[in-house]
Amino acid sequence: MLTEDGKHLYVSYDEYHNLIEKLAIKVHQSGWEFDTILCLARGGMRPGDILSRIFEKPLAIVSTSSYRADAGTIQGNLDIAKYITTPQGEIAGRVLLVDDLADSGHTLDAVMQMLREKYQAITELRSAVIWTKAHSSFKPDFSVEHLPSNPWIHQPFESYDRMRPAQLLNKWKI
Repeated sequence: MLTEDGKHLYVSYDEYHNLIEKLAIKVHQSGWEFDTILCLARGGMRPGDILSRIFEKPLAIVSTSSYRADAGTIQGNLDIAKYITTPQGEIAGRVLLVDDLADSGHTLDAVMQMLREKYQAITELRSAVIWTKAHSSFKPDFSVEHLPSNPWIHQPFESYDRMRPAQLLNKWKI
């Protein structure tokens, strides 16, 4: 649900999963065949996992981090892991890079550049996200929703960003 001022988008679990399914349909209808899904941790892990299951393709993971301060709401320096975790040796062939959104575009652009420079075994590289903000400098190959007002997206699992073990103990009276 987009707030009246267009500054916040609140997404339920059901809507989140429906959007991932719509992303799968877009990729499928394109006719593009790929060998591996590479998701960006953390935001791309849930979409990557679901797409991996739908397309029956291996899931590789590269960890990135830029939103760390204030429970993940302030963007800082981008860190990209030195290694990609993949079940099939080195990542190669046609790769679908998956993240949750193209916000500024900085992370996706940097990862695409890194993959092209360091992984010559990748023969084709395309990208897929749920949301693309209007101010993003990166334009993904596949995207479900374009957000012209550039809202802050409140994803359903973000409550865990501020939850700590003591709160869980209290919640479950353990």
